[in-house]
Amino acid sequence: MPKKEKKLGITAKKDKDFSEWYNEVVIKGELADYSILKGFMIIKPRGYAIWEKIQSFFDPIIKNIGVKNAYFPLLIPESFFRKEAEHAKGFAPELAWVMDEEQREKYAIRPTSETIIYDSYSNWIRSWRDLPLRLNQWCNVLRWEVKQTKLFLRTREFLWQEGHCVYETEEECDKEARLYLNEYKKLCEELLAIPVIAGEKTPKERFAGAKRTYTLEALMPDGKALQMGTSHNLGQNFAKAFNIEYLDKNENKKTPWQNSWGFSTRLIGALVMMHSDDNGLVLPPKIASTQIVIVPIFFKEGKEEIIKKAGEIKNKLKKYSVELDDREGYTPGWKFNEWELKGIPLRIEIGPKDVEKNQVIVARRDNNKKEAVKIKDLDKKINEVLEDIHNSLLSKAKKFLEGNSADARSWDEFLRHIKSRKLVKTFFCGNAECEELIKDKTEGATSRVIPFDQPSKIGNCVHCKKEGKFSVYFAKAY
Repeated sequence: MPKKEKKLGITAKKDKDFSEWYNEVVIKGELADYSILKGFMIIKPRGYAIWEKIQSFFDPIIKNIGVKNAYFPLLIPESFFRKEAEHAKGFAPELAWVMDEEQREKYAIRPTSETIIYDSYSNWIRSWRDLPLRLNQWCNVLRWEVKQTKLFLRTREFLWQEGHCVYETEEECDKEARLYLNEYKKLCEELLAIPVIAGEKTPKERFAGAKRTYTLEALMPDGKALQMGTSHNLGQNFAKAFNIEYLDKNENKKTPWQNSWGFSTRLIGALVMMHSDDNGLVLPPKIASTQIVIVPIFFKEGKEEIIKKAGEIKNKLKKYSVELDDREGYTPGWKFNEWELKGIPLRIEIGPKDVEKNQVIVARRDNNKKEAVKIKDLDKKINEVLEDIHNSLLSKAKKFLEGNSADARSWDEFLRHIKSRKLVKTFFCGNAECEELIKDKTEGATSRVIPFDQPSKIGNCVHCKKEGKFSVYFAKAY
């Protein structure tokens, strides 16, 4: 058994070797594994259960807005990419191609679905009565540029949702693009317990072909920013490229406005990095497929009584997702370590003395605190503790974000904060060439987000000293 216990735990330290620690937590927590195919990953049942939780949280929200789910083909004709030049250029390095010898045409495996979906929209939209059109699909996409795989964060194939909507006016289009971003923010904070900064991307960082890109950025414990979701005001470029037109109420031909929006399974990677520790996964209760594990502690005598009482407790807590670990051949300590590794938010221990006192021991995964709770008070206590775990994880993450964000007014100050792996807020001119120079001089720092809340007065650009256009966050990023 000692050998098994040694293999079970996390060997790398979060503050010493973050990359190796992350891989160990994901793999030993049974969320995902590497595939025999280079650049691809396997999402295991525990990881996929998290994705299902995300889906079940978000899907009703968009349906309430009026979005309907659909599904479009995996393959996209090469000719479609030529229709919107900026989009084609932006995705060219990422495309994987399939050749149809009979048709003599190349098809790209979708990196995103704007083009294949908008070809259909050109046939479906005829009148103002057809608008707004709001569709979403849950699917996989393929981006071939990946050289170094990082499970959930950077793989060639990943899962996501992508919404695609069409409107009569730009005002309505942009308003809803912001609406979906706000719903993403709620998902991150209310389900994943991860604070985010909402705002807009600089012109250089916009989605290829978009008029505006809105984004949510989080800061991970290793000091790198992570894009958590984006929403794009596509303007009329795609509508014009794919001949999407409609007749307005006066029978005049008009070009509609479009937005697209999405998040992916990289949210699971963010979840792991933000909350987990050197003992393994730490999962917020709302995202955990198993919220509570009951571990009966028994010896030869009184075994049946303790297991029976554990079963009664499981039934008492059936409104939660509960697992009873009554396996034989494993010590209680080994079970504790295993469930800690898998991130179960609460562990309930019950032994002979607990049965005598009509109580259990409740152990929290987030801070490892234990307390005795009377069985009659357990339901109420569990509800309070699960809520407190979520709030505590979110509060801790917010303190980290605040403590690792900094303002810079000079170039030297900017360099010092970037070197310290902080999220740096500064004034910027918005020029793409200037942005590229900043990236080169800092060995990788990029603009992450122009926050919606802008100061009344904008100073000169931190790098080129020309007139600043906005205040923006820079950081190195995934």
